[in-house]
Amino acid sequence: MADTNLRPKYISFDIYGTLINFDIDPTTRRLLDGRISEEQWPAFKKQFRGYRFDEVCGDYKPYEAILQDSFDRVCKRWGIGPTEGAGAAFAEAVRGWVAHEDVPAPLKLMGDNYQLVALSNADTSFLDISIPKLGADFHAVFTAEQAQAYKPRYQAFEYMLDTLNAKPEDFLHISSHTRYDMHPMHDMGFRNLWMLDRGYDPIGPGYDLNTAKSLDEINKHLGL
Repeated sequence: MADTNLRPKYISFDIYGTLINFDIDPTTRRLLDGRISEEQWPAFKKQFRGYRFDEVCGDYKPYEAILQDSFDRVCKRWGIGPTEGAGAAFAEAVRGWVAHEDVPAPLKLMGDNYQLVALSNADTSFLDISIPKLGADFHAVFTAEQAQAYKPRYQAFEYMLDTLNAKPEDFLHISSHTRYDMHPMHDMGFRNLWMLDRGYDPIGPGYDLNTAKSLDEINKHLGL
């Protein structure tokens, strides 16, 4: 049922995974080059994801370094030596990723009616390439490089709030990631949180999340 009384000042988004297809597996497999078996791949993939999360919880460093260091750390756990140039290879892949097919049309409809804001865990140069692929105008694009912190650190969200001179209640936020976005934002007082379920994270109780399978569903909720 549409909530036509809901009128957030901003609709904010996570970008990679939520709007841009986070297609990291092909590059990961190429860099591993047969050093693990196919049976080991699911466990390696899950642990690599965990190390990427752990890396962004520390002090800021460029996104390419996040990718290099997280890959080297998980490889070390698996008894595999460091892979020179892995970060650069992952970074090149990120720049080539495209929007999920179900994004451009409903995102443009949102952008025609609301001010869109991006809050992304990457450097500004990555977003300069990725945002134009989304097919909608953004009022503001905020990056980890600008904030000097990655989500889930509060500093990333505070940078968005402070730069816009806004409050949590000014936002409807959309993400496909619970640990990076939904959990810290809920703890900071954001309540209009929409989980775009793309299968990345389990959706547990206790965080007042709205869930949707598509941006079209959220547009309908907004009466668009």
